[in-house]
Amino acid sequence: MSTVITVENLGKKYTISHQQRDDNSSLRDVLTNGVKNLSKRIFSPLTPHSSPLIPTSEDFWALKDVNFEVKQGDRIGIIGRNGAGKSTLLKILSRITEPTTGSIRIKGRVASLLEVGTGFHPELTGRENIFLNGAILGMQREEIRRKFDEIVDFAEIEKFLDTPVKRYSSGMYVRLAFAVAAHLEPEILIVDEVLAVGDAQFQKKCLGKMEDVGREGRTVIFVSHNMSAIRSLCERIIMFDKGFTAFIGLPKEGIDLYLKDAQQMNSVDFNLADYRRSGHFGTSLRIHRLVFNLGKEIYHGQPLMVEIYFECFADVEGVSFGVGFCNREGVRFVTLDSDVPGDRKKFNKGDFGKASFSLEELLLEPDNYIIDAGSRSNENFALDYLSQCGSVAVLPSEKTPDAIAMRETGRGGVRFPTEWNFEVDNKYGGRS
Repeated sequence: MSTVITVENLGKKYTISHQQRDDNSSLRDVLTNGVKNLSKRIFSPLTPHSSPLIPTSEDFWALKDVNFEVKQGDRIGIIGRNGAGKSTLLKILSRITEPTTGSIRIKGRVASLLEVGTGFHPELTGRENIFLNGAILGMQREEIRRKFDEIVDFAEIEKFLDTPVKRYSSGMYVRLAFAVAAHLEPEILIVDEVLAVGDAQFQKKCLGKMEDVGREGRTVIFVSHNMSAIRSLCERIIMFDKGFTAFIGLPKEGIDLYLKDAQQMNSVDFNLADYRRSGHFGTSLRIHRLVFNLGKEIYHGQPLMVEIYFECFADVEGVSFGVGFCNREGVRFVTLDSDVPGDRKKFNKGDFGKASFSLEELLLEPDNYIIDAGSRSNENFALDYLSQCGSVAVLPSEKTPDAIAMRETGRGGVRFPTEWNFEVDNKYGGRS
């Protein structure tokens, strides 16, 4: 097979601005300047004034010295913790941003699905956006027409086809965006974690379509935290860590390395304020902190308390929160949503809040679990989403039978307390 993507010595640098105080200023100077500035603002509100804060900046390398090749028909999985450089790589491959150093060579037409809210014009209808995207990919109108019905059937949005996409839920948007990207016959299909917005049935449908794309000799690059999906779809894995390629090779070896790294994040108190989001996540409402059991250990069969601290940057309504427990392969076992009882809240810009819940008895069996956390508005519009933002250990307690406490499956699971009755026929025909 011919090489369709060549990445050589690739690097991407961002300049991060900060504000810091002048360490040479004394407390008296700071207080004096503060009083002076306040009086100047009162009497001369339009005049710019000095500040004790000094602007500084630093260089941040999202990617550094990245090298790899992709062959035609390859199905490549990109894995790594949030902030490892995965999304930056995809933006460079999709020509959304330019590299700082190095080069990439791409042979073929690229279709990308990177985040909810990109790729479509919000004022245009679903129908109009299908034709617009096809034109952007260089397709003739007749080619798009041939694929049109197939796209609509796959996306399951026929009823809303002539509705502007700005009125779509996140799930509807992603369904249509994926259908367009996968069916308009790009040589290279790039899909980011955006599929996590869709439901489980749609995700399965998408994985099947990506397998079909690969079998047709086209190339798929897939980013996901769901190791089960990566394992089933991909033939090769590239793992990123802090901007560098930490591993390139077979899925099993790469996933084992990733999961080993995830287990080292074990905690019960997660500071998420600076956790790197993608797209619009965290712009209207941002989750700052996630705390389990007031910072104490978590035990099977014992109570569980979860606190989510957040800040609002805009007025938001119909708000709910959720926490998910996944096994080491990223398969979700348990989701705890605040709106299951129908309880949704309204918050105002500038609000700081805490959402919390408690369980009388945690039924997760002892194991390590990876955590998802998020918040949404109304039915499906994600406000903040932190996929696999950490790992917690559920420990055995006095309620845990030895047969379970001594077993470490790595698959996790839920153990419901049940009472069993047994009846035995003995050799004399009696019943005991």
